[in-house]
Amino acid sequence: MNLSLKNKDILNYVYLTMALIGTYWVIGVYEISMSKALGVTDAHLGQVILYKFLNDFLIGVLIGVICLPLYLIINVWSRKVATSVIALIFAVLVILQFALVKYSLTTLINLGADILGYSFDDAFNTVASSEAISFTYFLPFVIFPALLILMYIGIKKYKNDRVIAWGGLGVILVFGGLGLLLPEATAENFQNKTAYLISDIIKFKSEANRISALNFSDRSDFPLLKPFDTPDVLSPFFNSNEEKPNIVFIVVEGLGSEFVDGNDYSGFTPYLDELIGKSLYWENFVSNTGRSFGLLPSLFGSLPYGETGFLEIKDTPSHLSLINILKANGYYTSFYSGDASNFDRKVNFLDYNGIDNLIDENKYGSGFEKTKANDGGFSWGYPDGEIFKKALQSLNLEKQPRLDIIMTLTNHEPFEYPDKENYMAQVDGLINKGNKTEALKSAISSHRDIFGSLLYTDEAIKEFMEAYAKRPDYNNTIFVITGDHRLIPIAMKDKLCRYHVPLAIYSPMLKKAQKFKSVSSHWDVTPSLLSYLNQNHKFIPLKETAWMGKGLDTTKAFRNVKSIPLMRYKGDMDDIIYKEYLLTSDELYKINERFEVSKVNDKNTYKTITDSLRAFKEMNAYVTQREKIFPDSLNTYSNTKTKFTAEQLAAIDEYAKGKTFDELFIITRDLSFNKRYDRANLLCDYILNEFPNYSEARVLKGRILAWEGDYENAEKVMLNALERSPFIGDTYMALLDLYWWSGQEYKSIPVFEQAIKNEVLNPDIRFKMAMAYKRIDKPDEALVIINALIRNDPNTVEYKNFKTSLQ
Repeated sequence: MNLSLKNKDILNYVYLTMALIGTYWVIGVYEISMSKALGVTDAHLGQVILYKFLNDFLIGVLIGVICLPLYLIINVWSRKVATSVIALIFAVLVILQFALVKYSLTTLINLGADILGYSFDDAFNTVASSEAISFTYFLPFVIFPALLILMYIGIKKYKNDRVIAWGGLGVILVFGGLGLLLPEATAENFQNKTAYLISDIIKFKSEANRISALNFSDRSDFPLLKPFDTPDVLSPFFNSNEEKPNIVFIVVEGLGSEFVDGNDYSGFTPYLDELIGKSLYWENFVSNTGRSFGLLPSLFGSLPYGETGFLEIKDTPSHLSLINILKANGYYTSFYSGDASNFDRKVNFLDYNGIDNLIDENKYGSGFEKTKANDGGFSWGYPDGEIFKKALQSLNLEKQPRLDIIMTLTNHEPFEYPDKENYMAQVDGLINKGNKTEALKSAISSHRDIFGSLLYTDEAIKEFMEAYAKRPDYNNTIFVITGDHRLIPIAMKDKLCRYHVPLAIYSPMLKKAQKFKSVSSHWDVTPSLLSYLNQNHKFIPLKETAWMGKGLDTTKAFRNVKSIPLMRYKGDMDDIIYKEYLLTSDELYKINERFEVSKVNDKNTYKTITDSLRAFKEMNAYVTQREKIFPDSLNTYSNTKTKFTAEQLAAIDEYAKGKTFDELFIITRDLSFNKRYDRANLLCDYILNEFPNYSEARVLKGRILAWEGDYENAEKVMLNALERSPFIGDTYMALLDLYWWSGQEYKSIPVFEQAIKNEVLNPDIRFKMAMAYKRIDKPDEALVIINALIRNDPNTVEYKNFKTSLQ
């Protein structure tokens, strides 16, 4: 066939596009084989391959069409350059596709608009926890682009232009026809990962633009505000004492209902199963979000979501929560976790609600052992046994009544925990117990580390509860146990499964155990608990609230009288439970009494539910964007964040624009060293508004106040920094400096004693304390410290001169 140069150029481009499609198909085969190895059993293998190949082909053709003009423009000057540019673009797309497949294999969901809801640090930690970064990890990212080039070279070398032309046309017609005839092929799990990411972001942005275009300017109402009239459904089940009860929340990472109470994957939480039998237990209970980011605002605040999760709202809207209401009624409030409270901005929510005692990974000390890091060197923090141990050490009998919130961590990638081999051996022994199908046994065997983590966490909870039972306040304590969402790496049976979590309320005060089949969610817990407490104890009258939930439903039979919009991940608000229906990804399902779903086609119901979801989205946008959840004027419970004026924001933007917070802190420190205290103080407030536990910024703010002579407020700031981060040496040094400058050296003694207790004793702290002892006329104590310093460093002249001055 005699081709002109133009035809050859076009065919050359076709070869590149064919190589892209072929590489997509190879990645698809990799994904399917790995999915099978992980126990994911979607449809029939042939059907899965057909649907994935169909989607990859159509997206490959679409990419080819989109990039063709660029190729033709560059080709005017050089075909070689044009080919190289397009090959580079296709290689990047191949790398992206493989990365998204890796993400999907780990999380069992496609990455979409939720990527917009995570900071770089949070995203990095999430990936690092799931994957061990090594040479072999990066190898496929080289192999697949190389495969693209090799396919292109092979097609070009062994081409038959006539076959390619007519064959390509035939494939386009066949796959195009299949795309029209097989609408089920467009299901989320069959879609090309790159196409899904882009389309989901476009969909999210389009929805955000639609809502932002709504006219809220003429509104000033608070649509969620209502009298506090949640029915007290818990009192009939309790023998209440005169004293206010302690309340302990145990939120178990990844604990889906499938893993407890005789359900499909049960048998690996024997203690929790036993406890459920002694509790008030909601069988058909749901988390409001598919990830941990929504737990705190949903469970403790019954709050709407905002655009990408309530915790992501930079200026926290005024709201009430179980934490700040109980605190106002005499409760001492504590939060315990093993990770960094900055992750998902948990600390911002807890700070706003005035938590008294926040324990995160910064407050454990040498007596506790962190979770072993994975091969990439990443560790989330402390395992569950250590979290419960720390909580037991911190629970103060003198501070009654108490609200204690304990969030576990171990049932999360990378599923590392103490004595792991022993727990996985126990899994092997438990697999054949019960009436599990071969498919379930295979899935459990494929995830021995995960089911071992369930056994470990269950035992940690048992040890905590048994230790707590020996305390004198046990008989006046209510325990609330739930999951934040269902474990992600194990394949889910349906679209509802992700949200299905247990809720058990246990207490020695219970009259009897009871199970409920009616549907409730995390939104309903705080309203019901407060209704019970208000009914049975002396509380400050709570006149109005803005709860999303109506309270727990204690009907024994299966029913759902609620509308529960769900946020699958940050930015995805397309799921809703409405009466006995689930709408998810624009598909309608009927929920049966076993809390399982089946797809239905009911246009009237579909319209009713989509209208309800649309109305919720608009309300959610209005109350969170315009701060119309709960009026500031009625809110006597919460800590307000720093509000910056327009002038201050302009000054902040001058330094902060385009900078990370670490870079901004360095700028702030330099400004303070140059005595630009006003600017440095402003930037410290800005950093702490975003990251309340940024200890370096808090200490610097304290130092700035001290340099300005405001010793009283400097001390408050530094003591707050010490409380938040008691194992950071610079905080102790700053306080010792403050007391030296202000002539209050006697206050250095308890600070130094705390440093000793926490094993934070660098030479500078010791030397500063020796000088303080000398100034307050305690030369013997100063001599003990300086002698120890000289023994460790006998050549330091400063130490020797100081010792001489004591004689």
